[in-house]
Amino acid sequence: MTIATKVSRRNFIVGSAAAVGGFSLGFHIPFTPEALAQGATIPEVNAWVVIKPDETVVIRIARSEMGQGTLTGLAQLVAEELECDWSKVTTEYPSPGQNLARNRVWGNYSTGGSRGIRESHDYVRQGGAAAREMLVAAAAAEWKVPRSECSVSKGVITHNPSKRTTTYGKVAEAAAKQTPPGNIALKDPKNWTIAGKPLPRLDTADKLTGKQVYGADLKFPGMLNAAVRACPHFGGKVASFDAAAVSGMPGVKKIVKIDDTTVAVIADTWWRAKTALDALPVTWDEGPNKDVSTASIAEMLKAGLDANDAFVSTKVGDVQAQFSGGGKVVTATYAFPYQNHATMEPMNATALYTPDRCEVWVPTQNGESSLAVAAEAAGLPVQKCDVHKVHLGGGFGRRGNFQDYVRQAVLLAKEVPGTHVKLLWTREEDMLHGAYHPTTQCKMTGALDAQGNLTALHMRISGQSILATVRPEGMQGGMDPVVFQGLTASSPEGHLGYTIPNLVIDHAMRNPPIPPGFWRGVNLNQNAIYVESFMDELAHAAGVDPLEFRRKLMAKHPKHLAVLNAVAEGVGWDKAPPQGVHRGLAQIMGFGSYVAAAAEVSVTDGRLKIHRIVAATDPGHMVNPAQIERQVEGSFVYGLSASLYGECTVKNGRIEQENFDTYDVLRMAEMPAVETIILPSGGFWGGVGEPTIAVAAPAVLNALFAATGKRIRTLPLKNHDLA
Repeated sequence: MTIATKVSRRNFIVGSAAAVGGFSLGFHIPFTPEALAQGATIPEVNAWVVIKPDETVVIRIARSEMGQGTLTGLAQLVAEELECDWSKVTTEYPSPGQNLARNRVWGNYSTGGSRGIRESHDYVRQGGAAAREMLVAAAAAEWKVPRSECSVSKGVITHNPSKRTTTYGKVAEAAAKQTPPGNIALKDPKNWTIAGKPLPRLDTADKLTGKQVYGADLKFPGMLNAAVRACPHFGGKVASFDAAAVSGMPGVKKIVKIDDTTVAVIADTWWRAKTALDALPVTWDEGPNKDVSTASIAEMLKAGLDANDAFVSTKVGDVQAQFSGGGKVVTATYAFPYQNHATMEPMNATALYTPDRCEVWVPTQNGESSLAVAAEAAGLPVQKCDVHKVHLGGGFGRRGNFQDYVRQAVLLAKEVPGTHVKLLWTREEDMLHGAYHPTTQCKMTGALDAQGNLTALHMRISGQSILATVRPEGMQGGMDPVVFQGLTASSPEGHLGYTIPNLVIDHAMRNPPIPPGFWRGVNLNQNAIYVESFMDELAHAAGVDPLEFRRKLMAKHPKHLAVLNAVAEGVGWDKAPPQGVHRGLAQIMGFGSYVAAAAEVSVTDGRLKIHRIVAATDPGHMVNPAQIERQVEGSFVYGLSASLYGECTVKNGRIEQENFDTYDVLRMAEMPAVETIILPSGGFWGGVGEPTIAVAAPAVLNALFAATGKRIRTLPLKNHDLA
């Protein structure tokens, strides 16, 4: 989740004009000393577009690429308005430092909450359109003809009366001197020829060949390497350590206490740094939370289920009157565990510090946050610092608000001024010092009348607030609005898809001392489990088909209903499944999109097999349908991994799972077939990377009940006997 940064059309035009009129800069990531020394500039048409003489089109992308396809999608939107030759398109990241120096012309650098495209589509399209008009105007000026007599296609400009032609590469330098247009008409999506098409991703080839450079791959001449170890107990610190015991080991340059909680070794190679750190005698002060455990946290949350102190998000009618009115009352309690981001690439950053300048190379979901942390750690004005973004080997929210690894890298670089220092966490460090998906419990109470209609629902969530810890300025009168993802009455971000005449949704905030964080899908994940599992329970209690039960509550929610109907039809809900196969449904709205899933499962000798998932999504507009399909499939990998295996437990105030041997993920052989239905209804821009994660678990859990008659209300499934 991120706080949106709005860039108005006027501010965009003014910012672009200032950029063009001020100075022209080339942006690249200097991996080599030769590149660092060149300092060459590349003429730009505007802040978003650079056209090289060889007709290469460089599109600048402010958002981060971490496998979700945002880089290609944003490039498609710019290229669509630019009317360039897509085969000649490449991309680069402008640095956050230059963004600030140019009055934030590239807008928001944060990439999270499935917002990469949906919150920047307008102004990046404006960038492409403005560049197109400047290029065509330059050609018209050269020919001394009216702009209206010129057209452009695939980077070739034609003077229609005389049939003369020129190319973007030939007029780019002159175009940069043109005054940016003041009013730009953007294309209707129905006329798109580049955007909206299933084009191959721009970063695939480099990943396949190994050419793609991630933060963990960076190398600089004379670079030193660092390994860190922080106190594994939350709230603990370093009591003592014996640097002399390892200072003579091969390659060791320095043993450093970074802060009260962390020690580090700097060496000539990372392996030597890690080896020395492993041998370093360290005594930990376990701190005030050494007795905290999964069991004690569960008891804290359980007490909140019936407590009087709760923040009310939704209140309609009188639920208590319905509960005591003589109908059937159904109650169920659910629980959701801590989960780790477990990115394939552990946290890392490379820093170069001098008393006058600090630079950081880092895989980050928020370059501007990285820049702010780097400047603070360096003790330098932000104008004397910069961050060079590199592709992320996974993000999932861990590399956004949480910049602890950047701070550590800069502090270590200050120990050896003038030398690059690459910090790389071990997998164990990464697992023990995450920002975990928060744990919650939920008590659901519903009332059914004699006809099986749902007349009242009370949803009590008890558990952690992410905002209270991570971003307290986002709290609303002490309440965390993010807790209620997918549950509010009318939020465009995600609202409840059911009309219930008497309804209360509230949150008893309970914050254990385990740091929570934004984890892909955030609170929509457990909220979908709670609501959709309970809808299934209510349907069975009423003796009504689960699909029909939902449909009766969705008359005023046509977009929710559309995706639910789509998966029901796709899975063949009205037909009997194959022998031994059972089905389950789920739907929700989140991150601005409407999603649903229907799962087919079987259980044999207590072993679950998920055969097929039919998924539907309505993101409003569709930038790359092939990428949407991949994101939906990938979201089920993530969601099913969490449902089947994802659990972080706490003992003695620390996380018990330290590597993938105890924090398992879905294997390829376990992955079901996924059939994706895209229903772009237009009129809004929704996210794609996160919403469908939320319907993975409830669809499977409901199918599992159909198969076994067992209601699983706590995850992960590995903890349950399905026989």
